[in-house]
Amino acid sequence: MTHSPTHLLYLHGFRSSPRSAKAVRLGQAVKPLCPPGGDLFWACPQLPPSPRQAIAELEALVALWPRDDMVVIGSSLGGFYATVLAERLGCRAAVINPAVAPARDLARHIGEQTSFHNPADRFFFRPEFIAEFEALDPYPLQHAERYWALIAKGDEVLDWHEMLSHYDGARVKLLDGSDHAVSDFDLHLPDLLAFLGLPDPAPGIA
Repeated sequence: MTHSPTHLLYLHGFRSSPRSAKAVRLGQAVKPLCPPGGDLFWACPQLPPSPRQAIAELEALVALWPRDDMVVIGSSLGGFYATVLAERLGCRAAVINPAVAPARDLARHIGEQTSFHNPADRFFFRPEFIAEFEALDPYPLQHAERYWALIAKGDEVLDWHEMLSHYDGARVKLLDGSDHAVSDFDLHLPDLLAFLGLPDPAPGIA
């Protein structure tokens, strides 16, 4: 049986934030295990627009975390970052509809952008960020067995065939439908928690 982690890091997607539905939902599920009632540390930071800066800040955040007892979880672009960290650090990772080619897919978004959860929050997605993505490319995976991937065939943003091929050898849950946001995330949360080695949420929380 998979041992329970002591540290969890959740990474949101492009234009998203720690207020995303999946981040909030997973945070609720693990909250009973966090201090002072438990021994699990949970982090869900706001990521900067620069890929290079994002990874630098994340590596600083987890510098003292135990590699064998930490798991990085990421959705969409956060899945790409989670994979970068897992390949560098040798820890486990769970990815949800991961963006496997952000240098290509985000090139059309260069310019001013707004946050999904706060339209007043604006940032500039700079041309040099594309090269930063290319420099971070973590594929192919060196240890696919460390990964769990939730991939939706109904994803309207990313190609599920491409996502699946990049996580060949990982533990994959392939959904026939759903969407990029995985709006039915609650249905799949128990499988994610099982991969993490954590108990299901208490009745009434799910």
